Amino acid sequence: MAESPKLMSIDDIKKDYPIHLLVWNNVYDELKLFLAGDDIGAEIEKKDVRGRSPLMLAVTLGHLEAAKLLMEKGANVNTVNCEGWNVVQEAVATGDPELVQAVLEWRDYQRYTSRVGGVPELLLKLKEAPDFYVEMKWEFTSWVPLVSNMCPSDTYKVYKQGSKVRIDTTLLGFDQHKWQRGNTSFIFQGTNDEATIMEIDHENKQVFFEEMRVITTADLQILQPNAESVSARLTTPIVTTYVDTDKICFERNKSGLWGWRQDKMEVINGRDCKVFGASNVELVTKTRCEHLSDQDKAKYKGSKTPLQFLLGIDEERTGGHVEYTHSGNPCQITPEEYFSPGVSLGTRDIGRPKEITTKIQKFKATLWLSEDYPLSLPEQIIPIIDLMAISNSHFAKLKHFIEMQLPAGFPVKIEIPLFHVLNARITFGNIFALDSPVEGVSTIDDGNKLSCVVDDSCFQPPPSYTFMGADSRRQVNNLEEDDDMLQYAIQQSLLQSGHDDDQVDIWEALQAQRPSTPFLGDDEEEKQLQRAIEASLSTTSSISGSGLVEPDGNSLEENILPASNTSAADEDLRRILELSEQEEKQRLETLEAERRQEEEMLEQIWHHCLMGVQHLYIYCVLLIYLSHFAMK
Repeated sequence: MAESPKLMSIDDIKKDYPIHLLVWNNVYDELKLFLAGDDIGAEIEKKDVRGRSPLMLAVTLGHLEAAKLLMEKGANVNTVNCEGWNVVQEAVATGDPELVQAVLEWRDYQRYTSRVGGVPELLLKLKEAPDFYVEMKWEFTSWVPLVSNMCPSDTYKVYKQGSKVRIDTTLLGFDQHKWQRGNTSFIFQGTNDEATIMEIDHENKQVFFEEMRVITTADLQILQPNAESVSARLTTPIVTTYVDTDKICFERNKSGLWGWRQDKMEVINGRDCKVFGASNVELVTKTRCEHLSDQDKAKYKGSKTPLQFLLGIDEERTGGHVEYTHSGNPCQITPEEYFSPGVSLGTRDIGRPKEITTKIQKFKATLWLSEDYPLSLPEQIIPIIDLMAISNSHFAKLKHFIEMQLPAGFPVKIEIPLFHVLNARITFGNIFALDSPVEGVSTIDDGNKLSCVVDDSCFQPPPSYTFMGADSRRQVNNLEEDDDMLQYAIQQSLLQSGHDDDQVDIWEALQAQRPSTPFLGDDEEEKQLQRAIEASLSTTSSISGSGLVEPDGNSLEENILPASNTSAADEDLRRILELSEQEEKQRLETLEAERRQEEEMLEQIWHHCLMGVQHLYIYCVLLIYLSHFAMK
């Protein structure tokens, strides 16, 4: 029988995890004295056996003053624990608005200072690399009808000369239920210890100039989140979505018929590319709601987003309704138990008892790799992606994917998942302006190597433009707010434009209920949800901007969900869903019949092919035999 792991003594814990133990005991004065020393070094970021830094431990336990002190001493607010939750999310889970506000302030402060310090370093990395011009086309695809159109494609035009970078884009953001287009250039210029950014609005002919300076903790109040922002976080579920890259493996895609299979090659923008598939790409979505009131839980349980249910996704629920005593250690875990390696806590943990829903969807990413592309991924492209990832969540996901050990070659084209219903396809093209001319870019071909020269004029705004102060510059969204915006865009894209309050739109159909409909039980909700998805995805259903239309062409606008008759509305919706279900069943039966017919034809073709091979084989044997006989 195996021996139980030995518990650590308090003296051993104090020796191995001095800051953690002070945080655990919530002794503020002793913690302040210890952090005033010169030898704290890496101790402030050291993680315990449960994967928590001292700051993460303080926040999870709800020790406000200890958390503030650690952040003042420079503890990393952007750290994550072993379950993938960051400090902000753990602060929200406590339900303490003061703790959430403090963590958000320091997070934004650290992000800004990191950006100020990181941009000059990135520009210096680029300085020694050859100059170039390249275009990065982003396309968004989905198998769900209408979702592919919810986020328009965009082409980033990248100019690089020395330590100067210019990036042109036409997609500015999402506002008032629609995507905002424009014509904007971002110009980064750096020296050894400072950098400047110009945002050029070509439509309004305005230039926003900002000299990136390090702010001090005295300026912390300017980053203070407003009360509405804090309240919104405390009344909505905590959601994190990430790509699990631990199990990803790459393999060459094959082409050709069975028996004559060969490595697949495709031409992308004039370049011969090997095609690789990345299997076991898992997109994980975790949702927590232990901090929500019963009213908020009912609200969000009855209004799921498409990202939460549109696919058949493995789902696991953990936790449940456990009375919370506002103690950071409701399970009464001892420090000896917590800090001892090898000691299992089972379902017990510190902090508020978790209520987590985990959903996993497996995808297969695709890579098109060229062995003779004139750009270097680590020297020229990675710094550009790092630069954009500072304020763009899509580039952050791309950066995370390409940081893996990719097969040899330059990824001319990459297709990766962003969310459960949305893939991003990134294609590099018009390198050195070879495909179409670009003003200010000249191509050089010395017979052995292609290169280009980028003129100084590309990094100077037209003299007729008006210079504006940095304070009036459009602010860049934080990464998670950018993801929230994208999810909101998906919702809005499923809405029918210009509909009245008494009409059913696609978004409500996907939710399987009107906002005023009483909450359904889990089983009944899933049944109605499935029917709603089938109805909304049916190719035989006709949906127009003025409402739903029956197959015979009669409008149902006047009959669907009248405000004065809820029961009649439910009956109308039931009839529509049943009709769509029947149509979908007929469509599937037709498709099945066509599939069987194709299989029969394919079988006949294979039969004839095999017979032909057999005849050819017999013919060859006879020829060999006759030749041998003739020689004798």
